[in-house]
Amino acid sequence: MNGKVLAINISKVKGVVKETIPQGEFQEGHGLVGDAHAGKWHRQVSLLGQESVDKMTALGVEGLCSGKFAENLTTQGICLYELPVGTKLMIGETMHEVTQIGKECHNGCEIKTQVGHCIMPKEGIFTRVLKSGVIKTGDDIVVLNDIGTLESQE
Repeated sequence: MNGKVLAINISKVKGVVKETIPQGEFQEGHGLVGDAHAGKWHRQVSLLGQESVDKMTALGVEGLCSGKFAENLTTQGICLYELPVGTKLMIGETMHEVTQIGKECHNGCEIKTQVGHCIMPKEGIFTRVLKSGVIKTGDDIVVLNDIGTLESQE
């Protein structure tokens, strides 16, 4: 089960649409350097699949793009929200561990206000960074099992 990074997204403040950058530095125990959500906690990096964004587009929501749901990584090819907590992911040079599936939007969430509905509560996931490195647009995402080896391709 492999995927791709479609976009890396960053913002200096929480609760806003993120700006897309060509690559980002992800620091062990911290997250995306320069991002408002980074820090010593369990939700250092947020991921959302393009497949989830496409569901919203199919419902008639216009103007959706990478970072619109405040995700750090927009991905393709993996059903993120079906990954169990504890799953390890190799993304570019980095390694991540899934720590949470979904979250509640906070009051006054700009994304929910702009879009009318937010898919992060059900389909976004969060990770903590286990190994530092750079992630670039187009990098592979490899799902590992709980001991850090490649997941069976059966």
